[in-house]
Amino acid sequence: MPEVMQSLTEAVSGIGMILLIIAAGGAFKQILIDSHIDKYISDIMAGSTLSPLLLTWLIAAILRIAVGSATVAGMTAAGIAAPLVASTGASPELMVLAAGAGSVTFSHVNDAGFWIYKEYFNLTIGKTIKTWSIMVTIISLVGLAGVLILDMFI
Repeated sequence: MPEVMQSLTEAVSGIGMILLIIAAGGAFKQILIDSHIDKYISDIMAGSTLSPLLLTWLIAAILRIAVGSATVAGMTAAGIAAPLVASTGASPELMVLAAGAGSVTFSHVNDAGFWIYKEYFNLTIGKTIKTWSIMVTIISLVGLAGVLILDMFI
């Protein structure tokens, strides 16, 4: 029994921080939804000339940087920006793509993927930011550009 317990302790300690980060991100998402921030943003957008696609990408990107989880950022941004589809007439498909593109912006120490990448390649935190974080930010910006280009034709 002590050997089994030791094995379980080692396994859980390896993923404990990742689980904590994901759980905290999920809790943050629920706080934003329960506070009805989606209605607030919809009211602000009513008189704005800012593209709802750009705003959705921006919300997802900010959430990604704040929370760390791309899943939480994408789902929360989609929930917050959903009323914009009706109020602005934006394409729901492009809104989904904008939220997805924004959700993969700059990955850092709050992101489970950051730590997995860092550990698999045995990198320092600085090298992980210079490689992984910059790469996902480029992916996000290319995704935003693609969404804005598609918006011209749809």
